[in-house]
Amino acid sequence: MPRSLVGGDLAGPEMAQPYMKKDDDDEEVEYSPFFGIEKGAVLQEARAFHDPQLDVRRCSQVITKLLYLLNQGETFTKVEATEVFFAVTKLFQSSDAGLRRLVYLMIKELSPSSDEVIIVTSSLMKDMNSKTDMYRANAIRVLCRIIDGTLLTQIERYLKQAIVDKNPVVASAALVSGILLSQANPEIVKRWSNEVQEAVQSRAPLVQFHGLALLHQIRQNDRLAVSKLVSSLTRGSVRSPLAQCLLIRYTSQVMRESSMNTQTGDRPFFDFLESSLRHKSEMVILEAARKITEMDVTSRELAPAITVLQLFLSSSKPVLRFAAVRTLNKVAMTRPLAVTNCNVDLESLMSDTNRSIATLAITTLLKTGNESSVDRLMKQITNFMSDIADEFKIVVVEAIRSLCLKFPLKYRSMLNFLSNSLREEGGFEYKKAIVDSIITLISEIPDAKEIGLLHLCEFIEDCEFTYLSSQILHFLGNEGPRTSDPSRYIRYIYNRVILENATVRASAVSTLAKFGALVDTLKPRIFVLLRRCLFDTEDEVRDRATLFLQTLGGEVSIGNNEKDAKGFLFGSLDVPLANLEASLRTYEPSEEPFDISLVSREVRSLPLQEKKAPGKKAPAAAAAPAPVAAVDAYQKMLSSIPEFTGFGRLFKSSEPVELTEAETEYAVNVVKHIYDSYVVLQYNCTNTIEEQLLEDVTVCVDASDAEEFSEICSKPLARLPYNSTGQIFVAFEKPERVPAIGKFLNLLKFTVKEVDTSTGEADEDGVEDEYQLEEFEVVAADYMLRVPVSNFRNAWENMDPESERVDEYGLGVRESLAEAVSAVINILGMQPCEGTEVVPRNARSHSCLLSGVFIGDVKVLVRLSFGLSGPNEVAMKLTVRSDDPEISDKIHEIVARG
Repeated sequence: MPRSLVGGDLAGPEMAQPYMKKDDDDEEVEYSPFFGIEKGAVLQEARAFHDPQLDVRRCSQVITKLLYLLNQGETFTKVEATEVFFAVTKLFQSSDAGLRRLVYLMIKELSPSSDEVIIVTSSLMKDMNSKTDMYRANAIRVLCRIIDGTLLTQIERYLKQAIVDKNPVVASAALVSGILLSQANPEIVKRWSNEVQEAVQSRAPLVQFHGLALLHQIRQNDRLAVSKLVSSLTRGSVRSPLAQCLLIRYTSQVMRESSMNTQTGDRPFFDFLESSLRHKSEMVILEAARKITEMDVTSRELAPAITVLQLFLSSSKPVLRFAAVRTLNKVAMTRPLAVTNCNVDLESLMSDTNRSIATLAITTLLKTGNESSVDRLMKQITNFMSDIADEFKIVVVEAIRSLCLKFPLKYRSMLNFLSNSLREEGGFEYKKAIVDSIITLISEIPDAKEIGLLHLCEFIEDCEFTYLSSQILHFLGNEGPRTSDPSRYIRYIYNRVILENATVRASAVSTLAKFGALVDTLKPRIFVLLRRCLFDTEDEVRDRATLFLQTLGGEVSIGNNEKDAKGFLFGSLDVPLANLEASLRTYEPSEEPFDISLVSREVRSLPLQEKKAPGKKAPAAAAAPAPVAAVDAYQKMLSSIPEFTGFGRLFKSSEPVELTEAETEYAVNVVKHIYDSYVVLQYNCTNTIEEQLLEDVTVCVDASDAEEFSEICSKPLARLPYNSTGQIFVAFEKPERVPAIGKFLNLLKFTVKEVDTSTGEADEDGVEDEYQLEEFEVVAADYMLRVPVSNFRNAWENMDPESERVDEYGLGVRESLAEAVSAVINILGMQPCEGTEVVPRNARSHSCLLSGVFIGDVKVLVRLSFGLSGPNEVAMKLTVRSDDPEISDKIHEIVARG
C-alpha cells in the first residue's frame, strides 16, 4: 500500500482506532487505516470525484476505501454502484498515473452493465493506444473484463497488435485477456492463433508463459493439435521456466491420454520429462519429478525423479524441502519401496523447524518403514506430537492407522500410542480421528479387540464430546458381547447412565440392552440396571428402558422367535431416514396403521437442475421424481389407475431416461416401474410447440427384443396442450420375481391440431403424425434397490455363509481401476458402503463393498476385489451373500453377462 494511504488524511480521528497492542508495557500502538469505515460515509466522500479541481490524493484515498469495502464483501445497490461508476469515470481527466491505476481497478470491481460500458469504452480505447505502456496494458485488461462479444470485434485488431507488442507488459496483458475471453468468445480468440504462436517464441519469460497457456486453451479440444504443439515445443524452444512447467504439464497430459505401452521406447515425450530433471531452474526440476511420480512408470524410470527429490530434502530453502517431501509422501502411498532410499534424509527432517515439513516427513516414514523400525518411530513421534497443531496430528494418526494395518503384529504399541493421544488436549476432529482409527484397528485385527475396547471405555470416562461417547457406546454394544469377558464393560456403560447428558444416557441404555440380549448370563443384572433407568428425568431414556425391558422379558411379542426380536431392536435400519420422514409427513391418519414396509428403501440423490432453453420448458421436468417419497408418490398415482390396481406393491421406480434430444419439438422421457410380475412404463411427454395441440397421444412399443415381456394394457393421453406435461402408460407382464431384461423400441403417435396463438383456439380438424423416440433397455440394475447398511461387517457376518458364492472375472482393458469399479457398480445397481466406491489415485488394487435389496425383498451384500493383472488389464473377485442362495447365483450371472 502507498505510504500516503497509511498516514495523512486517511487515518483521521474516526478511523485511527487501535486494533492490536504490541506489548502491555509499550505505549506504541498500531493503527488500521480502514478501522470503522462505513459505506454511507465513503459514498458521501466519493462526491469529491465531481470537483472541478480534482484532489488526486483525496480521490486516491476514497477509491482505496471503496475497493476495501468491495473486497470485504460489502454490496452496493444498483443505484449506488451506478453513481459510483459514473463518478469514477470523471477521474479519467486526471493524468496522475497512480490515480489512473486505481480507476482501472475500480471499474473492474464494479463490473458495469452493458449500457454503462459504453461510457468508458472510448476512454479505455484511447488509453489502449496511449504512448504510456502502463496505460495500454491496464486498459486492455479492464476493457476485456467488461465488454461483450459485439464490442470485442471492434477492438480485436488492437488486441492482435498488442499480443506481438515489443513491450512484454502490454503483450502479457493482451494474452491474459485472451485467456479470459476464450471462455465466453472462443471463436473470436481462435482467430488470433498466428499472433499467439509468435508470442510463444518471445524472449520475454512471462510473454512466453502466457502465450503457451492461451495457445493450449485455443487447441485444448483438438487432441491431435495439442500433441503437435507439445511435440514442436519439447525440442527446446521454450526458455521461460514458467512456460517450461506448463509444457511439462501438457506433455504429461498427452502421455496420459495416449494409450501407448509403458516401455520408454514406445512412450512419446518421456525423454523430455527426464531431461527436464536436469534443468537449471528448480521449479522445472520439481514439476518434472512430480509428473513422473504421478505416472504409471517402471521402477527404473521412477528412480531419477526420486533422486532429485532426495537432493531437495537437504536444500536450504524451506519451500523446496516442503515440495519434495510432499511429493515423496504421495509416492509412498502407492510405491513405498521406491522411497525407502530417502529414509535417512526424511528422519533428519523430523526435527525441521517448519512443522508442515516435519509432519510430512513423519507420515512418509510411517508409510515406508519396515516392521523392525516401528517401535523406534513411535518413540520419536511421541516427543513430536505435542509441538504440532491438531490438523497435523490428524495426518499423523491416519498414517499410524495405515501402518498398523500393514504390520498387524505391532498393534499393541500403536494402540497404546493412540490411547495416550486420547488423554492429551485436543479438539473434536483430532479426537474423532483417533477414535475412528481405534475402531478400524479393532474391526480389522481380531487380537486388538479387547485391548482397543478397554482403551475406548477409559476414554469415555472423561470424554467431553457427546457424539464420540455415543459412537463408542454403539460400537461397544456391537462388539463387547462377543468378547471373552463381556461383564468387564458393564461398569463403564452404566457410569454413563449416571454421569452423562440425556443423549449419552439414551445411548448407554441401548448398549446395556444389547448386552442383555446377546449374553444370557448377564441378562438378570442388565434387567436390574434397566429398571433403575425407568426413573430417569428424560423421556427418551425412560422410553428406551421400558421398550427393552418388555421386549427382552417376553412381555411384547415381536416376530416368531427371539432372533426376530433381536433383529427388531438391534438390527440396522434399512430404510433411509429421509425417506421415512417424507412418508410420515404424507401419512394420513386412518384406521389402517402406518406400514414401514411400504417406505422406499432406495437411496436417491438430488437430481441436477437442467438449464431451460428460453421460452421452453425443461424436458419432462414435471415428471422428474423427488429424491425422497418418490415411490410413495408413484405408488399413489399408479394405484389410482384401475388397470394397475391388481399389480401389488410397487418395488422400484427408476430415474427418468430421456428418449429425445434436448431441443426437439417434443420432450419425452420414460420411468420404469418394477413390480414382482409386471413392469409399467410411464412416458412423460411435454409439448414444446406453441402453435400445436396434440390429441390421442400414444406410444407404440416394440418389445420383440424383450422376449420375456408381453404387453397387457396401455393408457393413452387424451390431449397435450403447449408447455404442459402428460403421462402415457404401457404395462407388461413378466415371470414373477425374475429379473427379465430386454430392449424396447418406441414410436410416439398423435393427432396434431393447429392453434391460433392469439386466441388459443385449436382447429377442429387434425392430422395424424408420429415421432420416433430413442430406444431404451430394462436392465438387471432395475431390479435392485440401492439400500445402505450402517455396519457392513456385522451385516456380512449375520448373513448365512451357506449362501456365499465366489468367482473371479477378467474385465479386460480399462482406462483405470476407478472406471472398472464404477462400471461394476452400475451393472449391479447397488449402494456402495463406507466410501469404498472411491479408488485412491495410482492404486494397483482396490476393495469395494456393496449392499442392496433384490426384487422379492432379498437382501444382498457384495464384496468386490479388483486388481491390475497387466497393462490396464483388470481382474475382479466377486463374493456374494444374500438371504437366498439362488439370488447369489443370479448376481454372478448378471456380472458374467455384463
